[in-house]
Amino acid sequence: MRSDQRHGPLITIAAASAVCLVFGTVHAFSVFLAPLEQTFGASRSAVSLTYSIALVALTFAVLFGPRLYTVMTTRSIILLATTLGAAGAVISAFAPALWLIWIGYGLVFGAANGLGYGFCLQLSAAAAPGREGLAMGTVTASYALGATLAPAGFLHAMESGGFQTAMITLAAILVTFGGAAASMLALPTRLNVSTDSAPHQVVVSKSRINLMRVTYGAAVASGLMVIGHAAEIARGAEGNPPVWLAPTVVAVFNMAGSLAGGVLTDRIGWPRLLLVLPLGTAAGLGLLMVDAGGSTLIALGLIGTCYGAIIAVYPAAIAKIYGIADSAQIYGRVFIAWGVAGLAAPWLAGALFDFGGSYVLAIGVALLLSLVSAALSRTLGDDPQAR
Repeated sequence: MRSDQRHGPLITIAAASAVCLVFGTVHAFSVFLAPLEQTFGASRSAVSLTYSIALVALTFAVLFGPRLYTVMTTRSIILLATTLGAAGAVISAFAPALWLIWIGYGLVFGAANGLGYGFCLQLSAAAAPGREGLAMGTVTASYALGATLAPAGFLHAMESGGFQTAMITLAAILVTFGGAAASMLALPTRLNVSTDSAPHQVVVSKSRINLMRVTYGAAVASGLMVIGHAAEIARGAEGNPPVWLAPTVVAVFNMAGSLAGGVLTDRIGWPRLLLVLPLGTAAGLGLLMVDAGGSTLIALGLIGTCYGAIIAVYPAAIAKIYGIADSAQIYGRVFIAWGVAGLAAPWLAGALFDFGGSYVLAIGVALLLSLVSAALSRTLGDDPQAR
């Protein structure tokens, strides 16, 4: 990234974190499940598809985003992402049918989310060479903080004026935070990254990319199934917690896990983390299945911690193995697995709920996926083709 001394790493990471804070609200979607079902008379799986579409759009934006990184300034990309996200929220606010919410929230807001999230990850890593884990972990933690704050905020907005008010509020916050972050990055800088049409320092084999995709996808699918349905999974748990509490618990521990995962990647390396973290997720899912006296929120916290760490460790590991210049393009290719998981996992959880009347089957599938990821992580190792 071309820069000067006034454009320091702390300012860059702070701006990137501010943008991700707002976009992280996408993972509080579970608070909208019941209200949207009632509004449109839709099934759980149909409403869950909104979140799935958003995650797929997010994935494609992360994949193709690097093509913009070298031709647009940091300020322009952040303004584009937040403005596009606000437009998607406004479309959703005035949607008379569920399919328009699929377009506004799913496609438009989801794509904006991926552009902002993917760019801010690479921007933070470029600002702190040698400490990519800490920088990326901080930005990822801010993304999780947005999901932490959003459930109570969205529910308050819906009490005041329904889903429409929640979406208009989201649009206003996106515009405000986007403008503030852009003003912090007003210098005409660009990221120095490789793209599909640019020369690469390393070439990664398709078989290795596919191995990383399966390992990563299996790890995040279980977390996404829980995140997308956290509010409903906890409904009726011991103590009858308020509807906002479960997604907030997941998000708080997601944030802590993201920060810890980034720091630990710098300190102890990523191979052990990619084994331990899916096993931790499996333990949390096991607690959910047992549903022993008041363990639901503890289990959700453990799952949130492991998920947050996983999504911080993978991009940091790729940056360390292949270098900053190539990591954006490589991570974008691996991140396709997150999109597949994002499309399939929340929808599948909703479909299994519709079929069985509970989340037991969905939790069992998620647990199996976590174990698959842990087993495959042992085959990754450092790529001999890396720098």
